Amino acid sequence: MTLQEFIKLALAEDVGDGDHTSLSTIPADAQKRARLLVKQDGVLAGVEVAEAVFREVDPDLQVHINMQDGSAIHYGDIVLTVSGRAQSILKAERLVLNCMQRMSGIATHTRTMVNMLEGTKTRLLDTRKTTPNFRICEKMAVKIGGAINHRFGLFDMILIKDNHLDYAGGIEAAVTKAVQYLKATGRTLPIEVEVRNQKEVEEVLRIGQIDRMLLDNFAPAELKRMVELIDGRMVTEASGGINETNLRDYADSGVDYISSGALTHQVKSLDMSLKAY
Repeated sequence: MTLQEFIKLALAEDVGDGDHTSLSTIPADAQKRARLLVKQDGVLAGVEVAEAVFREVDPDLQVHINMQDGSAIHYGDIVLTVSGRAQSILKAERLVLNCMQRMSGIATHTRTMVNMLEGTKTRLLDTRKTTPNFRICEKMAVKIGGAINHRFGLFDMILIKDNHLDYAGGIEAAVTKAVQYLKATGRTLPIEVEVRNQKEVEEVLRIGQIDRMLLDNFAPAELKRMVELIDGRMVTEASGGINETNLRDYADSGVDYISSGALTHQVKSLDMSLKAY
């Protein structure tokens, strides 16, 4: 889904056959203005999306951007102003706010986590634990916050997890089938395998043929031993129960990446409003 496709679907969901409140109370030719106000400190995200929403609703709306995505924001800041047909401003208002508030909450939380990794080699990844049909915006917000997007969906990587291993008949069977599939289909997707203990780490090292090992639910000290065992032979990623309280302990293991679903699924939106003036 492209950003434009998302916006069209979101507007269709919200507007339906018309914004009857505005149509019934505001003259069609009324020209007004509004400004987007910050009501909570954090990291700004969603300006690009807001511009696209206003443009989709009414290309004649005039949007003036005061602050860019990734900026530190504080209570009272004015992110943007918009002027033009009042009915158009009101039609766009809720979608603009829903996107920017949610995205800014994600970017703020992500920036906090990224800052905690300063001085280590570890980079922070998001996951597919996103809101259906809103993934494009949530992934944008993660990047704005300073982390890295993992795979966008099921189509751009082979990530063999525990259920795949159980269904396929084990690690070797799953990896062999994945390699054969890529050869047969002419694809060049990276292959990642989830491991749950040292025995599985050793098995993956023996089999090879993959790009990344996902070490799931290892304690920090145990993870450090596994990273030393792998010794740079493949990229390493850690996941499972990692949050602000233990993030640095996991990063100090020397793992290449840490993935966190909480970046997108456990975040509170930042408070903003679009006010007439």
